[in-house]
Amino acid sequence: MRAYVINLASARDRMAFMARQLDLLGLDWERVEAVTPQTLDPGPEAPVWQRWQRPLRVTEMALCASHMACWRRILADDRPGLVLEDDALLSVDISQSLKHISVLRGIDHVSIETRSRKKLVSRSAHPDAPIRRLWQDRTGSAAYVAFPEGAARMLARAERAAAPSDALISATRDQRSYQSDPALAIQLDQCAAYGIAPPMETVSLIDAVAKPRADGGGAAFRMRRIGAQVGMGVRRLAHLVDAERVHIEPSPGIAETAAALRSSRG
Repeated sequence: MRAYVINLASARDRMAFMARQLDLLGLDWERVEAVTPQTLDPGPEAPVWQRWQRPLRVTEMALCASHMACWRRILADDRPGLVLEDDALLSVDISQSLKHISVLRGIDHVSIETRSRKKLVSRSAHPDAPIRRLWQDRTGSAAYVAFPEGAARMLARAERAAAPSDALISATRDQRSYQSDPALAIQLDQCAAYGIAPPMETVSLIDAVAKPRADGGGAAFRMRRIGAQVGMGVRRLAHLVDAERVHIEPSPGIAETAAALRSSRG
């Protein structure tokens, strides 16, 4: 399975970190040039960017467009791909895990990260892999597997109404999403939360632009936000018996990778 690494041309330190990590873990990978506010097409005033639950930051638009570029590559390759943002820290056993995931059928998307928040997942695991059906998750798009059909579904959703990349993935309700358990990745900014010494320090590039007020944007945004909250409530009720809200723990292998990268850096 090929990994697609979203990276800004100016973020050379991040790309060097990812290249070192992916080579250490034995993954086939390629860099995907990240979309910037300056290269965003269509531009930030286009209607497609105005259909989320709140006004989007232009950096969020650019990141969404970057993920869309990865989905198009997966469709062109016609095989599952691992989509990574350039601050993802992976488990040492990622390569073997991806081999198991890649041959599964009836799956469109597998989140492999965790981010200090609970997710609504099935109570039972998949019979052929350590993954659980993912019913609700709106946090994190730094590391996931997209199958071609899932890539097509997410692209179709984004081309109708774009959103922050993690929210858009979650909002693609017609795809069959799963969650690796334990998680095979975290973002570097989560290292402290999980007691891992980070192999590299980072700051958020999305946060370079201030987040719009949650209550801003007018009536259309507010109605969409209310509708989304109602939808999440209905989804939770629909899976009271077969699902649970739990915190997915990270694999111990993530700390092993971090240690190996710190050692090689020194």
